[in-house]
Amino acid sequence: MTTSSVRNDFAGLSRRISDAGLTDRRPGYYVLRFALVGGAYIAAFCGVVALGDSWWQLAIAAFLAVVFAQVALLAHDVAHRQVFRRKGTCMAVGRILGNVGIGMSYGWWMDKHTRHHANPNHTDHDPDVEPDLLVWSQDQARASSGIPRWFGRHQAFLFFPVLLLEGFYLHYAGFRACLDPKTPGRGTEAALLTVHLLLYVALVFGVMPFWQAVAFVAVHQMLWGLYMGCTFAPNHKGMPLRGEDDEPEDFLRRQVLTSRNIAGGRLVDIAYGGLNHQIEHHLFPAMPSANLRRAQPIVAAYCAEIGVEYTRTGLVDSYSQTLRSLHDAGSPLREPELAPRA
Repeated sequence: MTTSSVRNDFAGLSRRISDAGLTDRRPGYYVLRFALVGGAYIAAFCGVVALGDSWWQLAIAAFLAVVFAQVALLAHDVAHRQVFRRKGTCMAVGRILGNVGIGMSYGWWMDKHTRHHANPNHTDHDPDVEPDLLVWSQDQARASSGIPRWFGRHQAFLFFPVLLLEGFYLHYAGFRACLDPKTPGRGTEAALLTVHLLLYVALVFGVMPFWQAVAFVAVHQMLWGLYMGCTFAPNHKGMPLRGEDDEPEDFLRRQVLTSRNIAGGRLVDIAYGGLNHQIEHHLFPAMPSANLRRAQPIVAAYCAEIGVEYTRTGLVDSYSQTLRSLHDAGSPLREPELAPRA
């Protein structure tokens, strides 16, 4: 295949998607989705007030974890301009949903997510595969130290438990970003995050006894973090990693070869906010999430035509692949000479 034909591959796919009308806006869909998610959000907090001193509040905490994740998925669509065209409108609505609604910095997340989309699974440019508590490659494992070096040995077994802390981390990361002078609009971001925190704490601790409120916060934040991690992790983890020494790839291959789709019905689409069609989303990030299901067979057929591997698997297998990749990445740390000293 010539360099010219490779460059034109995405253009050919883009024409097919455009001809099918799949890049068109879906205002009715988003009006309904905003109404349903917004209604669930209000109903959850009304339930908190109505129940008061009752351990049934923990059931509402679990429900609110799902609602928070759905709000985050809406903010994701807003960030990609699937809902509104104007940048200013997206920023305003995104901050209401993210900062005020769920206490997650919209500006911090958008910057991080934009860099991820530009270079998915690139060990030097994708913040989602930077080594931190987890390591994503054997090279990262060998270079690790301290707690990550110990954690990396067992990370496949600890992955889901550590996701229970993700909700708390999202709050922390947002406030931390606001301390960085390079963060655009950090004063506004910090103020809106503070509004969320004050309202949340005042409501929860104002209507429940102290330890019941603590239990509510723990259940809510931990399940929200688990949901968020389970939504995003299987989309790329375990797919090929890229580095500076690798041959540069065209846009279509860069997105398709590093992404994984999760097969399933409408319920899976709802639970994942359409992100189970990760390949289509990465190729057409501004496509309304409601159209991704229809785009999937078109993209899969096109990839088969041009000989590009297209990965689509079931829900359970996607997590299995994720855990196997984590176990493999940490394998150097289980070798006696690299294992942490007692």
